[in-house]
Amino acid sequence: MNKTLFELKNISYEYKNNILLNKINLKINLGEKVALLGKSGSGKTTLISLLNGNIKPTKGEIKIFNKSFEELDIKQKRKITTIWQDLRLIEDLSAEQNVNCGLLAEENIYFAFKNLLNISSFKKAHKYMQLCKLHKSIYAKNIKKLSGGQKQRVAIARSLIQDSNILLADEPFANLDPKLISTIKNLILENVYKNKTTLIALHRLDFLNDFDKIIGIRDGKIFFNIKKTDLKKFHLEKLY
Repeated sequence: MNKTLFELKNISYEYKNNILLNKINLKINLGEKVALLGKSGSGKTTLISLLNGNIKPTKGEIKIFNKSFEELDIKQKRKITTIWQDLRLIEDLSAEQNVNCGLLAEENIYFAFKNLLNISSFKKAHKYMQLCKLHKSIYAKNIKKLSGGQKQRVAIARSLIQDSNILLADEPFANLDPKLISTIKNLILENVYKNKTTLIALHRLDFLNDFDKIIGIRDGKIFFNIKKTDLKKFHLEKLY
């Protein structure tokens, strides 16, 4: 029997009198690989922000591990990692320092201080940077000096270093060339998060075979929520 991880009951979210999500009912099971599809502005980013507790619904109820986000303990919150579309890197830090920031939830204030002074250990950070095909020549470079694709991979490495059980990702393959997209996709879905829960918002329809469930969202509403094996051409034609 599948165990429910996320459960959304009649969720709506409004911002500045605009309804961004409207009456969402959704369940995501433990260990599922979920692709989230929809046009830009359809509500994908808002849904991810609700699932990780970054924002609260205007109406309705969200349960994670059968608890509200406020009821989760620190260990449970640490099980959820997010790759943001806008990356949210710290521009005053180096690439390796940014990756190391993924460890801050597990470390103490002394670690954070050492990281800022550039005297922290970057062994683990370098491991994940290498997995993301980042060359050692950019490890100590300031984030501002990196290309868009390099910044994208720094953000991914920062998320993967957390070694969480749940990954929420908002367009993680943006700014990457085709070869790197394939490498990073395989790293996430077939390596680090192989037997874990992932929900990834994406536009790459050629990646859908890597997922168990496909959710289509349009104008803030769930348009379809089906198994990958049930997805038909007409679903995508009507969604887009």
